[in-house]
Amino acid sequence: MNKITRAYISVLRQSSSSGGSSTLLGRQLSYKSDLSLDKIYPSARLQLYTPPPPPPGSNNKFNGFIPMDKLEITYSRSSGPGGQHVNTVNTKVDLRFKVAEAEWIPEQTRQKLLKVLANRITKDGYFYIKSDLTRSQQMNLADALEKLRTIIRSQEVVEAAPPSEETLEKLRRRQERAARERLQLKRGRAQVKADRQGPGGVDL
Repeated sequence: MNKITRAYISVLRQSSSSGGSSTLLGRQLSYKSDLSLDKIYPSARLQLYTPPPPPPGSNNKFNGFIPMDKLEITYSRSSGPGGQHVNTVNTKVDLRFKVAEAEWIPEQTRQKLLKVLANRITKDGYFYIKSDLTRSQQMNLADALEKLRTIIRSQEVVEAAPPSEETLEKLRRRQERAARERLQLKRGRAQVKADRQGPGGVDL
């Protein structure tokens, strides 16, 4: 045992008996690492901060914000391959909410969801989303939320209006003109080949 180790042990014994803080080799003895956040970012605000939800847009569209307190989230053990970790940690995410009561979804979009998801909504009005993509609980939760955002935004895609009668008539005339030009060019090439042949049908 070297001198530094013996000095360290003696200092620990003294500090434990006296209840005060001690120093060793000019350094304060503590359990805080030199790589702690307050040392790496001395001027940063380390308090956790949850920003408020964004204000609703003027275009009455879903802004991507999902209030977590409006969802019912449960965790369970995933199935399938995964080694020893798969049957020991609850990583599978089951997310559900009532579509009819989801006021954080615009009214027009919510009505579309009720029609499109009619076969996937339970009798109690719940819509379920499951995710066991990874072996991480937080990653699966993020995946389930992204699935929900994709489903909501898919109902906000503006479908192109059907073409008018005038546009259809223009397209028909354009196709007819292209067909006439193609036939005319074909006849011109056939006439060139016919002119190359002699009176006896022999190509000159």
